[in-house]
Amino acid sequence: MLESMKDPEGLTPHVEAEESLETSVKKDICTHPGFFRGMCLLCGQVMEDDTAVRFGYIHKDLKLGNDEIARLRNRDLKNLLGHKKLYLVLDLDHTLLNSTRLLDITPNEEYLKSQTDSIEDVSRGSLFRLDSMHMMTKLRPFVRTFLKEASNLFEMYIYTMGERSYALEMEKLLDPEKIYFSSRVIAQDDCTQRHQKGLDVVLGQESAVLILDDTEPVWAKHKENLILMERYHFFASSCRHFGFNCRSLSELKSDESDTDGALASILTALKQIHSTFFDSELGVNLLERDVRQVMKTVRKEVLKGCKVVFSRVFPTKFQSENHCLWKMAEQLGAICLTEVDSLVTHVISTDTGTEKSRWAVQEKKFLVNPRWIEAANYLWQKQPEENFPVNQTKN
Repeated sequence: MLESMKDPEGLTPHVEAEESLETSVKKDICTHPGFFRGMCLLCGQVMEDDTAVRFGYIHKDLKLGNDEIARLRNRDLKNLLGHKKLYLVLDLDHTLLNSTRLLDITPNEEYLKSQTDSIEDVSRGSLFRLDSMHMMTKLRPFVRTFLKEASNLFEMYIYTMGERSYALEMEKLLDPEKIYFSSRVIAQDDCTQRHQKGLDVVLGQESAVLILDDTEPVWAKHKENLILMERYHFFASSCRHFGFNCRSLSELKSDESDTDGALASILTALKQIHSTFFDSELGVNLLERDVRQVMKTVRKEVLKGCKVVFSRVFPTKFQSENHCLWKMAEQLGAICLTEVDSLVTHVISTDTGTEKSRWAVQEKKFLVNPRWIEAANYLWQKQPEENFPVNQTKN
């Protein structure tokens, strides 16, 4: 049905009252799969359908009925799986890039104004001054390689809570040749629920969709599809916005690692999820597979073999099993215990002075900060324990 949008005026003619009985009967039995400017795409009848979903990013006047959405998703899924691809929905801000208003640039960031790259050839740059929008944007390290390699495995969408004008400007920076996203750029106005993102406006089956985003609450209905990204804070205004009282990467004249940063790590995880999904030895029809289950399986390998005990990490009288860090560790494949024994491999603590922390040192077990679990969760890789020491207790 979407193919007809190439020439909507010619394919959705007005239906005159004196048309033949045969046409009238067709109108009566029409399933009204979608609407363009309030007219049915098939029969041309003008009508309201409160259940139809607006797909403004495809065409501002297009709405599709639930049956037509389901038909398109089924058809597209078969085609996509035939090309060994899945869907990947990408957030913009703090996931693929970081933007700031020019007036928010601090004195320590003034040097950036003389280091911006040419807008005429964005494919060679990563820092851009967009005077028309009074802002500056920094692309996350590795993002161009990430998009290039991910495009071989996924049909990709941009999905941002920002305005459409902003989303399209960011698309120009990320995809100047228009080879990755086509018209698949979803912005704030396309959301069907206020302050929430949803896969209802994505023409992909939920069982084949992966989401990369730095904000979990906006995906309340699709948490099982979500890979939570570590936020990219390049500009000082970004740090302030999230309440971090520290110098930003730009103020430190530093940046994430290109090869070991967040996007490089997540690309490795995405490749593993993709490979597992299409594993011919699974013996299940591709159409019956669910990438959400594959994600859980791959994730459980991250801390497989680790047996952890938490020490003075949770509030007093808090039910340990309900704490987010406990749940996170289990989702990563670790076994969580409340008491130490010879099989424990890690003690998680913020205090070297606790009884369990001292036991870990005495028994030559790993004693690590809770950030060790958080880092493994963000990067989908077990991190070197020595990078997450527990600070010495002050007497």
